[in-house]
Amino acid sequence: MRVLRLLFVFWRIGILGELSYRSNFFFHLFESVLELGTALAGLAVVFSYTSTLAGWRADEIVALVGIYFLVSGAIRLVIQPSMESLIEAVHEGTLDFTLTKPEDAQLLVSIQRVEIWSITDIALGAGVLAVALVRLGASVGILEAASFAAALVAGGVIVYSFWLMLATLAFWFVRVENMLQIFSSMYEAGRWPVSFYPRWLRFMLTFLIPVAFATTVPAQALAGRLTWQTLAGAFLLAAALLVMSRVFWRIGVRRYSSASS
Repeated sequence: MRVLRLLFVFWRIGILGELSYRSNFFFHLFESVLELGTALAGLAVVFSYTSTLAGWRADEIVALVGIYFLVSGAIRLVIQPSMESLIEAVHEGTLDFTLTKPEDAQLLVSIQRVEIWSITDIALGAGVLAVALVRLGASVGILEAASFAAALVAGGVIVYSFWLMLATLAFWFVRVENMLQIFSSMYEAGRWPVSFYPRWLRFMLTFLIPVAFATTVPAQALAGRLTWQTLAGAFLLAAALLVMSRVFWRIGVRRYSSASS
């Protein structure tokens, strides 16, 4: 409950800040609709020549596109802006204001900034996913839905942990923002199943930059292709990265030099 109260406080602050620039909402909505329309148009062109692509049907890949926008919306809503603020605070030596608060510092830096208009990405992704589920119909049962929810939670934890570890590198390096941009660029590969890519790139998108667990694995659950071994592996990886990110954070904080030191 304490975490939810804190999230509500930062959410409220984000809303109040963004309401001063309401035109940003329409700009972001236009940008998101254009991006989504481009992705769906590309799928339409591809599937006008074939009914399946590497074993994936059109509706299954539409579901994956919905998941991609859903997860990217969550990243842009709170994870990315909070991590960017963390990097800025480390470089400017203003992280003191967070470390001296009575709440857990990692929790505070993880939810400290909310880009409220990114909720449009979540809404668009959820809408596309809902349409895809309706079209898939009876092929999605209770087991597939439960596997999808579990895979989505595991993927979310993996993405958060990975972002936190990248941002924590700011305690050692200066140009960490470039690494975040690389991850954002690589994440765009999640619009397609990772099985489409060459083996070396598939390995990279699964283990080095875990895009597959955020998009492809949940989509596999809806398509009935997700094995229990893969789901168990996703949870093990999520737990491992969560612990690693915590350890990485605590080591980084010990290296921190504030503006007043």
